[in-house]
Amino acid sequence: MMKITSILCSLFSGNVVADHLQVGSLAPHFSAKTHEGGTFNLFERKGKWTVLYFYPKDDTPGCTKQACAFRDSIELIRKQDAEVYGISRDDTKSHQKFVEKYHLNFPLLADPQGTITKAFGAEGLMGFPKRWTFIIDPELTIRWIQKNVDPAQNASEVAREVERLKKSK
Repeated sequence: MMKITSILCSLFSGNVVADHLQVGSLAPHFSAKTHEGGTFNLFERKGKWTVLYFYPKDDTPGCTKQACAFRDSIELIRKQDAEVYGISRDDTKSHQKFVEKYHLNFPLLADPQGTITKAFGAEGLMGFPKRWTFIIDPELTIRWIQKNVDPAQNASEVAREVERLKKSK
């Protein structure tokens, strides 16, 4: 009965794709506007390590803590030849203010309709993204998924995990 309930909840919440995403899955391809107004296309990241972290809302306590932790750890992550992208349903104007206020040094991607959030299965209550992080390898395969992350620890865990994954290839 529990499995049927889970399937029905997935169908009605629009998270059917989420049930299929796991380590080893190809990442869903998408394009999104950056906080600067440019366009990010995941396919263009082929050949490079990519970190996507989903978060609920710009300029809220947990999301600010997580973004600032990535800001402070970005050089460790970039030393592993990886780049970080934050994704929420906020628009580019909100993202731009958030980046400026906290001097963020990595791109934020706008997902106002929640299309990307749904494709990655990270849609939570009232459509806000869950706090999930994905590490995608140069072949655009998901190599690591962390759900319900600790905002203060997520960036340092990502730095360690990218290093571990690169060594294991």
